[in-house]
Amino acid sequence: MTVAHIITAIEFVFMLYFIVLNAVYLGLNVISLFTVPRYMEMRALRELPQVYSGLEPPISIVAPAYNEEAVIVTSIRSLLQLNYPEFELVVVNDGSKDETLEVLKREFKLVLFPEAYRDRLPSKAVRAIYRSKIYPNLRVIDKENGGKADSINTGVNAARYPLFCVIDSDSILERNSLHNAVQPFLEDARTVACGGTIRIANGCRVSGGFLEQPGLPRNPLALFQVMEYLRAFLFGRLGWAPMNALLIISGAFGIFYKEKVVSVGGFRTDTIGEDMELVMRLHRVLTKKGVPYRIAFVPDPVCWTEAPEDLRTLRSQRIRWQHGLGDSIRINRGLLFQRGSGFVGWLALPFFVIFEWLGPLVEVAGYIFVPFAYFLGFLSLSSMLIFFLLSVSLGVLCSASSLLLEELSFHSYPKTRDILWLFLAVIAENLGYRQLNSYWRIRGLIAWMLGRKAKWGEMTRTATWQADN
Repeated sequence: MTVAHIITAIEFVFMLYFIVLNAVYLGLNVISLFTVPRYMEMRALRELPQVYSGLEPPISIVAPAYNEEAVIVTSIRSLLQLNYPEFELVVVNDGSKDETLEVLKREFKLVLFPEAYRDRLPSKAVRAIYRSKIYPNLRVIDKENGGKADSINTGVNAARYPLFCVIDSDSILERNSLHNAVQPFLEDARTVACGGTIRIANGCRVSGGFLEQPGLPRNPLALFQVMEYLRAFLFGRLGWAPMNALLIISGAFGIFYKEKVVSVGGFRTDTIGEDMELVMRLHRVLTKKGVPYRIAFVPDPVCWTEAPEDLRTLRSQRIRWQHGLGDSIRINRGLLFQRGSGFVGWLALPFFVIFEWLGPLVEVAGYIFVPFAYFLGFLSLSSMLIFFLLSVSLGVLCSASSLLLEELSFHSYPKTRDILWLFLAVIAENLGYRQLNSYWRIRGLIAWMLGRKAKWGEMTRTATWQADN
């Protein structure tokens, strides 16, 4: 076999990779296009004057907080005003170094509250438990620093209700978020977890703890992330959910059946991707035990969170995500082709291993190899241009279809100007931003392979979307 034949074979592998990757994405998009209309019909029925059925189970909202003094008050006010029959809010201060605890004490009139703490899941020592004099359903737990997963376990230990909702303390929920996200638990008793859609709060207007006006950020990095989130949730997770093959529920917003989570050991503290790892473990353990279960997804834009607006923070986030994906796959590798695992073990997880975990290596290698082959004379100019045009155009097609799905369903951005900006972002993100993300993901993959410990890093909060500031 000549060098030319080898190079041609490698080119074919790269081209096949990009085609299969985007073909799966488009397939998920088609599933979403059929799923969303049915969901919108059901949502329309739920929005009739009969708001509550009386069957909604009480929910414990667990909000871990670390150095969130800039946004914590707005987020807590938002949570306390949710439209839901019965819920409690458990805020876990994870040894914050700033004024997070003092701000909470002052704004919500916290007093020490003697309470029996049941240590069902391992966690760092609890220093004190506070209760609000204004809001009886608000408790704040002050504990030693142990990370997000450790804080969630602490909150689950203190939770009084059968369902618990995990939310980032810097996020804003829409008023009917709990009501919408709890529906899968009412419709199917097998449901053990349900995730919701996350949207970018940058550029929006939030007042009194609630979203007053959706908008787009002026920062280009944040704008690109708006499209990423639309793509990830509206056809990514919405496409996998009907097959019961959802592999991740975002740590920013998800509802879980408490006893099932406790039975599998809670959130692991030795991985940076605790949200994905828990969902994979639920799939693996419940399948092995032969327990019927369902992990659902609600496509409503239910949770708004702040996105990084600087390269340093964004790079740290993406490296961390890739590292967490590696941990989740390693820990739950038994789910891969597990007997009885269905689509999740035979389709979703193999796809994530090949295209999400190892994919950045292939993608970046393709971007390097094809020009290299051209300059060595093994590839024509037209072939090189076709490769790059196909890669970019398929990415644009996936993003554009996500934007179309958003407009046909939720129409979260009513201004024509916003839609035009998003369409420009659809094109622009494929001309450098996507490739930069692939490079960061490679760094995360290499760090994971070398056994380096991932760190959360610091997230700089601007909170410019808060009208109260």
